[in-house]
Amino acid sequence: MVRLMQQAVADEASLIQQQGDAGLDRITKYAWGNGLAVRFQQVVHSSRTGEADCVQQSTSTGDTRMDIHKNARLTFVRREQLAEKVILQGSTLNSAAAEFNVCARTAAKWTRRYRQQGPAGLPDRSSRPLRSPRRTADALVQRVEQLRRQRFTGLHIAQATGLSRATVSRILRRLGLNRIRDLEPAVPVIRYEHPAPGDLLHLDIKHLGRFTEVVVRTDGRRRGKHHRGWEYLHVAVDDHSRMAFSQVLPNFTGASAVAFLHAAVAYYATLGIRIRRLLTDNGHCYRSGAFREACLQLGLRHYFTRPYTPRTNGKAERFIQTALREWVYACAYQDSEQRNAQMSPWLHHYNWHRPHGSLNHAPPVSRSGLEQNNLVRLHS
Repeated sequence: MVRLMQQAVADEASLIQQQGDAGLDRITKYAWGNGLAVRFQQVVHSSRTGEADCVQQSTSTGDTRMDIHKNARLTFVRREQLAEKVILQGSTLNSAAAEFNVCARTAAKWTRRYRQQGPAGLPDRSSRPLRSPRRTADALVQRVEQLRRQRFTGLHIAQATGLSRATVSRILRRLGLNRIRDLEPAVPVIRYEHPAPGDLLHLDIKHLGRFTEVVVRTDGRRRGKHHRGWEYLHVAVDDHSRMAFSQVLPNFTGASAVAFLHAAVAYYATLGIRIRRLLTDNGHCYRSGAFREACLQLGLRHYFTRPYTPRTNGKAERFIQTALREWVYACAYQDSEQRNAQMSPWLHHYNWHRPHGSLNHAPPVSRSGLEQNNLVRLHS
């Protein structure tokens, strides 16, 4: 019985080509009036409403984006082909629907839209209603936003406004304030690079644990058995070439910082790089009078980063992360002395052989300004 009634609906759809929208209304009333368990949906959910269940997106004409449901019968191209088959080739809605494996009403829908608007009428439409009588008032939405910007939680906002927590959550999500971190957008990254080697030298310090023996725990992790305090990795990175120099020292006092500065300036001098400026954080060793005097003696201009802003000294911070990943924690050392002994070979690899992402995958020595003869002499 149901099959016969569905066939009657399909026959009725053949008249839609001549009757237009009146034919659509007629077939809809016929289907519901005869109790057919069929529901026709003219639009699909858009990804912008967060309601689409799709596996990919395809781009149609212009900037319109179209969601493709994982079980979709018609993509944008197939809709256009269906409409052209009916309009240009004179095919009936029933035959076109059967060929494209859709119902006659769907074929009529895309044919009508294509006839009225052309390809612009084929993308998906939002299923958002034109009117929402029960929508939260704009004044309440503004109140929710004001409270959120005062660091109120969702529960606190719901109690203050009389709205449900679910409503508050939806409003905050729509405003893009559902996470606290959204109240303070990330500071845009400002990248800089000085034009020549030696124009700026970044200095920083990283503390490393001192240990004498390694034991294997029951979970398989290796840990130092006897922690003997800390030692400190002093690093220097040239801003232009990314050539790095490091030393492991017993402390980070002003005297140790001065000794490392002299060693770093001497190292870069062997590469033909004369240091002119320094950039450090606000550590007490860099603020000490001894370090200030050393900078004056060496003719260096000393700059400090903004307090609590380590990204200002980002090149040194990035080098420390690379050193930790590729040297300090690259393998299990028997003790800290063995680890420190591997620093010089790794540092040579970093400066002379390791490809650097910010240098178009060339090693830092490629931007040091050394001539070919000096490269051979220093690398041998």
